[in-house]
Amino acid sequence: MTQQGVRWTADQVLALASDAASREAGRGLGVAGPWSGAAGSGDGAVWGLCEGSGGERYRTVADVAEASGPAYRCSCPSRKVPCKHALGLLLLWAGGESAVPRGQPPDWAERWIAARRGRAEPERPAEAPGAASPPADPQAARRRAERRAERITAGATELEQRLADLLRGGLAGVQQAGYGLWEETAARMVDAQAPGLAARVREAAAIPSSGSGWPARLLEECALLHLLGRGWLHREELPDALAATVRSRIGLPAAPDGPPLRDDWLVLAQYDTADSRLTTRRVWLYGARSQRTVLLLSYGAAGRAPDLALPPGLALEAEVSAYPGPGQWRAALGERFAPPARTSIRPPGLTTAQAAARYGDALRDDPWLDAVPVTLDRVVPAPDGDSWQVADADADAALPLTAAARARPGLWRLVAVSGGGPVKVFGELGHQGFTPLTVWPAGEGPAVPLC
Repeated sequence: MTQQGVRWTADQVLALASDAASREAGRGLGVAGPWSGAAGSGDGAVWGLCEGSGGERYRTVADVAEASGPAYRCSCPSRKVPCKHALGLLLLWAGGESAVPRGQPPDWAERWIAARRGRAEPERPAEAPGAASPPADPQAARRRAERRAERITAGATELEQRLADLLRGGLAGVQQAGYGLWEETAARMVDAQAPGLAARVREAAAIPSSGSGWPARLLEECALLHLLGRGWLHREELPDALAATVRSRIGLPAAPDGPPLRDDWLVLAQYDTADSRLTTRRVWLYGARSQRTVLLLSYGAAGRAPDLALPPGLALEAEVSAYPGPGQWRAALGERFAPPARTSIRPPGLTTAQAAARYGDALRDDPWLDAVPVTLDRVVPAPDGDSWQVADADADAALPLTAAARARPGLWRLVAVSGGGPVKVFGELGHQGFTPLTVWPAGEGPAVPLC
């Protein structure tokens, strides 16, 4: 499947960065100038001394060989993980053996590598990865769940009334009311222990300032909020699968309950979203044998990168366990049997029409679904008036790109890789269009991240 010790590409290294500023700073250090004593073990460990702006030399070491994922250590004061020095060292290593030859690690690097690899020996868990521990007092847990359900019911009932008042007064006054109206409603949903409702309310708050056509978009979001609230209030009448989806969308916690699935997992994409409290990392995987696509979520405090880092284009042999619910993409990463390494695996692709049909099918199971993962085969990025689209090379059909995709530098990377010819693209398709996340050039060539 993969080869341990194969050097990563620059794009795969940069995918580890916690933010755009770290990527830019890392690029600046990915040259030989500031480095001395840079070398590698040949099996994924690399080290060196980087001269800082004050003349101090920072000891930097990284290890991408262990099954538990990449790790880094640097003597600089930065709290970012990885810091710019670790990114620069890995970029230097990605450039080839002429920049970072094989060598023997100095004592400080050898001690860290030995300690890291001693700790990282995988152990098979006694139960499914991520499975919730049984409560010490089942009766107490049941009573807590009942009290929370009562609070959510009260919150959903209040939300229904607030939506009715909003529509009765008309959407014209929403812009004048400002963000405070929505934030108060979101806070009430937080008090009701319904974080899913609170998140959707906050998303609705941004719509009145989103440009032309906002009343229609706001009405759509209010309809989805109404549907979710009614779904909770009548959850006992729903089919089990749809009731599980409602509970998940409301924000009730769930543990992975699927049996562990071992496969060679290709990393399709990795990207972060952040708010004032939390950084969320999304990692999409594709199983070469199972042909399943799964989503891993990892979290970090605001301003901190989550621990899980799996650059696109690599593959790892591992087990994952699915979360409950129909059409549920999310899974928990369990035991890893080999470190991430470069691979020739590519996912099969769809036409744009097949991808749109897949999204429509998924909405039957989850009406609140924003997007589904799809891989498009033989598509060409092309301008469409003031916008952009990806068009089938062999058919008269296309998908528009989302506004977010059009605003990212990744659009121009996609256009450059395509060069006017067909490419394979993985991304997320929803009601607002297609967001490309990774592209593979025609013929041979590594995956190129677009986010």
